[in-house]
Amino acid sequence: MSLYERIPNNVDLSNDKRLLRALEHWLPNYMQWWSDMGPEGFQADDVYLRTATSVEPGGWAHFDYVKMPDYRWGIFLAPPEHDRLVGFGDHMGLPVWQEVPGEYRNMLRRLIVTQGDTEPASVEQQRLLGQSAPSLYDLRNLFQVNVEEGRHLWAMVYLLHSYFGRDGREESEELLERRSGSSDKPRILEAFNEPIEDWLSFYMFTTFTDRDGKYQLLALAESGFDPLSRTTRFMLTEEAHHMFVGESGVRRVVRRACEIMRETGDDDVRRQGVVDLPTVQKYINLWFSLSLDLFGGEVSSNAASFFSAGMKGRAQEPKYADHLALEGSYAVAGEDIPLRNAMNEVLRDSYIEDCEKCLERWNRVITEHEIPYQLRLPDRRFHRHIGAYAAHRFDPAGHRLTVEQWNERRDEFLPGEKDSAYVRNLMAPGIPEIGKIAHWISKPTTGIHGKPFEFEYVRREQ
Repeated sequence: MSLYERIPNNVDLSNDKRLLRALEHWLPNYMQWWSDMGPEGFQADDVYLRTATSVEPGGWAHFDYVKMPDYRWGIFLAPPEHDRLVGFGDHMGLPVWQEVPGEYRNMLRRLIVTQGDTEPASVEQQRLLGQSAPSLYDLRNLFQVNVEEGRHLWAMVYLLHSYFGRDGREESEELLERRSGSSDKPRILEAFNEPIEDWLSFYMFTTFTDRDGKYQLLALAESGFDPLSRTTRFMLTEEAHHMFVGESGVRRVVRRACEIMRETGDDDVRRQGVVDLPTVQKYINLWFSLSLDLFGGEVSSNAASFFSAGMKGRAQEPKYADHLALEGSYAVAGEDIPLRNAMNEVLRDSYIEDCEKCLERWNRVITEHEIPYQLRLPDRRFHRHIGAYAAHRFDPAGHRLTVEQWNERRDEFLPGEKDSAYVRNLMAPGIPEIGKIAHWISKPTTGIHGKPFEFEYVRREQ
């Protein structure tokens, strides 16, 4: 690993002068984007961050104080697999590609750009959250997520610059020009244009939307284009922490609500200054449904093309018996359709099963406090904007509604302005002191990297 070059990497950049010059030209533009759109108000602070130092399992990260603009963003690919073969589709059993197959150039570039666009988008969505952090522990976790999303952008830009020539360089510049929520140049996927103005939204985003990212990366990790597979396999190492931040954050919000209900006997915990469970449910409904759309339409010729070309498989493809998927069918929206055309739905089903396990863990907290309430995932038809259910309205149980019924009842299902205003006001600005935590959330069970909760995870500039 070349850790101390201007661009840390394990792809031997120093011996590819053309590529090195191109990435060094992109670097100042990236740093300007980070200055403009990264976490606002914290660029001069020392943050206790982990930084990649190896791609080997069990010891790849180094923890220390770093100013975010000095973070060692870089390009890291998982170790190559000797004699690796394409594991699915029409090219199954052939050697994986080390260069872009000409007939799949546009398809592959589209996959990489779409994945790459999500990385800076999430940083932009979260850039103001630091001002209302509930603790230094949470503040540090936010920044860890942010810098790693920045590194994931570098991973995709490396592929664009290395394998797509001028087109790739132009796409890399556009990744820095689009903005989350912009009316002129929005991000590609709609969930990444949604505002994240409070920490409950952040925890839901990192639970549900980053979990979509996990499944997209798992599918791309199966790619017959080996550089993409190796890149995404290492990204998954970092993605796991993002989901932990979200899932544990929601669990701590739920725990605090339950604690207050048990202590006070007051079911309306808003009067006690915490987030009530029905509001948590509304946020689940919102972010889960937005994340479902990220998988695309239930029936997709594009998904079939990605699979047949060997560019994007199913998550953990080796667990399936049939890797050609030429003869099977899959139940989608009440119909059996050719399996290749259902690859989005196959991936979405795996995702939903994973999300159900999250809900089980959150509900375990509620059960432990003997509170008669259960959080639930909404039906997959609820609040969809892409695919078979986009033209209709459904309640969270999956019952069909008229447009008029939906408009009347929308705030029963999703956060309304009063809900959003309450949550934002609850999480009012103010950076906590060392070892202190906001009233609306419980402490984590453990600290970071063996440190206690009462540790100076972020050293504020005086």
